[in-house]
Amino acid sequence: MYRNGEVSEDEAAGALEGLRIEVLDGMARIDAGRSVRCGMPEVVLAEGKEPEAFAGIMLAQVKAAGRCIATRVSPEHLDALRARLPPDVRMEHREAARGVILSTGDEPAPRRGTVAILTAGTSDVPVAEEARLIAEEMGCEVRTAYDVGVAGIHRLFSALKDLIPADVFVVIAGREGTLPAIVAGLVDRPVIGVPVSTGYGYMGGGEAALASMLQACSVLAVVNIDAGFTAGAFAAQVAHGGSRK
Repeated sequence: MYRNGEVSEDEAAGALEGLRIEVLDGMARIDAGRSVRCGMPEVVLAEGKEPEAFAGIMLAQVKAAGRCIATRVSPEHLDALRARLPPDVRMEHREAARGVILSTGDEPAPRRGTVAILTAGTSDVPVAEEARLIAEEMGCEVRTAYDVGVAGIHRLFSALKDLIPADVFVVIAGREGTLPAIVAGLVDRPVIGVPVSTGYGYMGGGEAALASMLQACSVLAVVNIDAGFTAGAFAAQVAHGGSRK
């Protein structure tokens, strides 16, 4: 297509960059072109990885792409990363989100779009902060209102006043998972429901919240249990309006 003049040189270079893969120790395949191809940075799930292997993957990714994010990071993962961190790599630990950002260059370029994130309770905040981290890394302004669940529904209405200008709402709740359906019935923007594993007993661990959100009569999309990353990334894509500029 480039040879025939159907795409420009920059477009052809971008397409090749988006497919770039680097193999680390015959185990991990570093997706160096994700930000070009998908419009979002590479994100490494620390959970389930040995600390030393995790540190190696993160450092290879930041070297290849200039920026890398990790979620579900434990103290052991942090220790391994700090021990191997080169002087030219900056590290930001987002404790509330259980996340880490490594970078060698500038901050991500801001893009248009505002994401509002609400939680039913304070136990839901770690998932909310994970969503916030990803949405901010994708260039969105993020506004939050935490602990506004249905046990004291009057808290929600005053909180919504500051969030109404948002382009998309991420609403996080455990137990019976009612809050997303209520918010979806009050705002004229897309709502993404996130069930979290804060409930216990019968259908605990987020199962009741997930079932409730899937059965909501309000119009909303629902992600998996505790899927803060997925909700934040999808919300950012919605807030961008599908534009890559």
